[in-house]
Amino acid sequence: MPQLSNRLQRLAPSATLAMSQKSAEMKAQGIDVINMSVGEPDFNTPDHIKNAAKAAIDQNYSRYSPVPGYAELRRAVSEKLKRENGLDYGVNEILVSNGAKQSVCNTVMALVNPGEEVIIPAPYWVSYPQMALLAGGTPVFVNATFEQDFKMTPEQLEAAITPKTRLLILCSPSNPTGSVYNKEELRALANIILKYEDLYVLADEIYEHINYVGRHESIAQFPGMKERTIIVNGVSKAYAMTGWRIGYIAAPEWIVKGCNKLQGQYTSGPCSVSQKAAEAAYVESQQCVEEMRQAFQRRRDLIVSLAKEIPGLEVNVPQGAFYLFPKCSSFYGKTAPSGATITNSTDLAMYLLEEAHVATVGGDAFGDPDCFRMSYATSDDNIREAIRRIGDALGKLK
Repeated sequence: MPQLSNRLQRLAPSATLAMSQKSAEMKAQGIDVINMSVGEPDFNTPDHIKNAAKAAIDQNYSRYSPVPGYAELRRAVSEKLKRENGLDYGVNEILVSNGAKQSVCNTVMALVNPGEEVIIPAPYWVSYPQMALLAGGTPVFVNATFEQDFKMTPEQLEAAITPKTRLLILCSPSNPTGSVYNKEELRALANIILKYEDLYVLADEIYEHINYVGRHESIAQFPGMKERTIIVNGVSKAYAMTGWRIGYIAAPEWIVKGCNKLQGQYTSGPCSVSQKAAEAAYVESQQCVEEMRQAFQRRRDLIVSLAKEIPGLEVNVPQGAFYLFPKCSSFYGKTAPSGATITNSTDLAMYLLEEAHVATVGGDAFGDPDCFRMSYATSDDNIREAIRRIGDALGKLK
């Protein structure tokens, strides 16, 4: 019987993409589904960025790009890190990839050996543990609960470290929770990391600009941490450029060289036209970023206030990104009108899709079975209608 490799059989499919696909299939059948499952800004890419891409086509940027990305884009990233984050990275310490997702996977594959451990605070983005498994590593989960605003403590981090620990993956602002680590919280984690000379941190900062508490803080800012940190970022979320597929790492040069070697063998350089668009995103006006951030903050306030009115849901106030991750475990054990029992968050998400025609994602996929994720990267009207439908559907559970 034909069989895929053991490597692939260890992986699980993406729950977020699966839910998005199912909602798309229902829409194709004429069902009015509000899709809150996908982590994608609903804005169009700003015109000045699109114009830079059109100019790049006319200027014949149509050939293979250098594996690490064009020097002009890496220079623009370097200047952005200096200007916005106070961090000094040379062009040779930056590698551009086909989206931040590849940047994360490159880093994990470059650093983690079979049998080594990757600490992943839960809730986590669905792909982190799968990437660790792909590298032959072992994901080690640290439960950061609703009560602690989904943020790992220094004590929890230190308790999880063993002689096999190689990497910590830290996402702030967080997908799926919207939690943001402040400067003092990051400093406390850095103090733990610096005790262990072979421990590195992958700082996923892709939601950096969708932040409702002021200036973004990077763990790379503390003395000794730049040498231990791999920053991952990109243009997808801040500039509404998900389909352009441009992400990057900023890291010690030896790590960048390793990721460059890896990328050179399985994708080569990222899309030439997308890189010129991303360069414009970084060097031209940032007004579009602030306008979208303000819209997301307004939507955050709206969805939090409406969700708090639903009996049985526990709602925290996310400080960044565009997700709400409410606690829904009070509904477990209840029965739907169809007679089916809601036993976990995946059951609840499926019930909300079928009964309310709202696509969400169960928290099981993110390592927290007590919650579920809703993306509020959609219109105010969609948010109001989705929460109304969810409230009605949850009210039918007995």
